[in-house]
Amino acid sequence: MADVSQLDVVKLASYLESQINGFKGPISADKFPGGQSNPTFKITAESGVYVLRRQPPGKLLKSAHAVDREFRVLAALANSDVPVAKVYHLCEDRDVIGSMFYVMEYCDGNVHWDAQLPEVGNATRGKMYDEMNRVLAALHSVDLAEAGLEDYGKPGNYFARQLDRWTKQYRASELEKIDEMDQLIDWLENNQPEDDGRVSLVHGDYRLDNVMFDKSNQNIIAVLDWELSTLGHPFADLAYQCMQLRMPGAGDMKGLMGIDRAELNIPSEEEYVAQYCKRMGLDSIPNWEFYIAFSYFRLAAIIQGVAKRAADGNASNKKAAQMGAYVKPMAQFALDTIAQA
Repeated sequence: MADVSQLDVVKLASYLESQINGFKGPISADKFPGGQSNPTFKITAESGVYVLRRQPPGKLLKSAHAVDREFRVLAALANSDVPVAKVYHLCEDRDVIGSMFYVMEYCDGNVHWDAQLPEVGNATRGKMYDEMNRVLAALHSVDLAEAGLEDYGKPGNYFARQLDRWTKQYRASELEKIDEMDQLIDWLENNQPEDDGRVSLVHGDYRLDNVMFDKSNQNIIAVLDWELSTLGHPFADLAYQCMQLRMPGAGDMKGLMGIDRAELNIPSEEEYVAQYCKRMGLDSIPNWEFYIAFSYFRLAAIIQGVAKRAADGNASNKKAAQMGAYVKPMAQFALDTIAQA
């Protein structure tokens, strides 16, 4: 198996010099820590600093690791209200580094991993959550026709299609039978809300560590990791972010479970949803427990895929093998949400 942490920098530099205006080698490549899916590298060249995102080599699940879709959506959002990195080149020739990749600008800002934001004060904390809310509403307000994204996904029946897709992905990567996941899939299949016709661009993984703030932590300068973006239902993104915030604060999850949000000047879930609704011109969001439970299910299915890649020796992160342990707790959190509702 090819080593995803290494690149042939001589061959890559020569290729990029021929494809990107003004690009000049020699280069060095350093893999960013974190991230389980598409290996991402900081490329330092004589002409400046860039970021390269590649598919992992090896056999991939159908529709997974679509870096070409990431490139397309980033290019489409270049002049929108959604802050994104500028993209320079998509390479579909797998002979260059062993898999498809694209190159974009290097944004120099702050990425935060802990939802409690211990590194900033209360005033800044409140502004950061409001900024995340603002950018999410801007994302869901993108004019699809103007952005050339009308065919970026199938419109309508988003949750039915997503449930089918991720159930299949989960089954394809299942390493052991998990009763809680089976119960959750059953409940979701039998409790889908009627499709209300809402269609927008959705990010698919909108959360704190997938946005980059400027150095003052006041404004988001780039929304990161668009691998799961598509046309879909905007409530999926909102519920997914709120689901992340419900997580325990310990270990890798870094959520707000059991935390006094008011004391930290972080909005409650009700306040955060209400602010989003105000920005989007909505009165309320019915069936909220379904959207939250679905978010847990989808994350559990994604984590199971990471664990399967680790079992197959094809993961980009050394922690991948341990990820499978989170699948059952995710499913249980969802079942608890359903029971409380």
